[in-house]
Amino acid sequence: MKITCLQENLKTNLNIAQNIVGKNLTLPILNNLLLEIDSGRLKISSTNLEIGINTWTSGKIEKTGSITCPAKILSSFVNNLPNKKIELETKDNTLFIKCDNYKAAIKGLSADDFPLIPKIKEKPIFVFKKSEVLKNDLNKIVGSAALSESRPEFSGILFKIAKESIKFVATDSFRLAEKTIIRANSGGQLNSLIIPQRTIQELIRILGEKPSQEIKFILGDNQILFELDEVQLISRLIDGQYPDYQQIIPKNFETKVTLSKDEFINNIRIASIFSSKINDVKLVVRPEKIEILSQDPDLGENKSQMAARVQGKSMEIIFNFRYLMEGLANIGTKQVFLGLNSDEQGTSPKSNPAIVKPVGEEGYLYVVMPIKT
Repeated sequence: MKITCLQENLKTNLNIAQNIVGKNLTLPILNNLLLEIDSGRLKISSTNLEIGINTWTSGKIEKTGSITCPAKILSSFVNNLPNKKIELETKDNTLFIKCDNYKAAIKGLSADDFPLIPKIKEKPIFVFKKSEVLKNDLNKIVGSAALSESRPEFSGILFKIAKESIKFVATDSFRLAEKTIIRANSGGQLNSLIIPQRTIQELIRILGEKPSQEIKFILGDNQILFELDEVQLISRLIDGQYPDYQQIIPKNFETKVTLSKDEFINNIRIASIFSSKINDVKLVVRPEKIEILSQDPDLGENKSQMAARVQGKSMEIIFNFRYLMEGLANIGTKQVFLGLNSDEQGTSPKSNPAIVKPVGEEGYLYVVMPIKT
């Protein structure tokens, strides 16, 4: 193999591919990137046996061929080269690199031993036109998934695809985030897919490094392909039934609160300084105001209040401040809405979920469970 390409293009694609590569002691080939000439371009591939990435780099090809090289060494070397032309050439499982006054010889392994990355050639089930919008929307929900081996469906992101919309849902049973997108082009197929959180995190990262005009969602045999301009991300799907999460989303509220998002976040941030080990802050809802309290026997206590538009009865409610902050951080409007319900016996909700959502903007919903008192 012999090819000449630009350092900037090669650097970007190496960084995209190498991120899923870990340190595998049982299968050393998984620590490598596969480099091969494919359809007149340099194809760079990586896999951890659950996720696979293919990228393509244009250049001047003098000889076809293939090799696998250690991902970290190759990407680190190329990242530090000047932004000039790079020549790559293979001889006897060694990759020789030349760029300006720099040269390197990286020992590799035969491409024949590299695991096969599945090829999915079905028609897209969904086509998304704006990568920046998709990246931002996925960012709003991906953090709410659980790190759970006992409930694998909780460790994934639900893609619920309808004819003219798609819902992204993530939950760990303590909080839930749902984002609904209407402005998209669907192939008309109805699907519910559970995609690993790591896959969505990789897709977000790729969209940040290499924005695309169009992203195709292509479904294979228990696998999904996200296809961008010069990048493919292939992942297994999670088997299992996603919980009927809509049952826990309250439709009616005893208390409705509308308040300034930025001021609310700042008050919670200050209260968190005095929060106890369970990260709790108390909200006391009164007519036309809300109080935010926290205390720790060893640290002290804090109390602040802010103006709010309150409809319904007064109540006290305790939240994990981290969960509450995460939901608020994903809201882009100046005002936020809180929907609260008490238990049947008193004024302190024990297990009734609360709703957080933007005021004046549809499509995003965040559900957070109060801390039992």
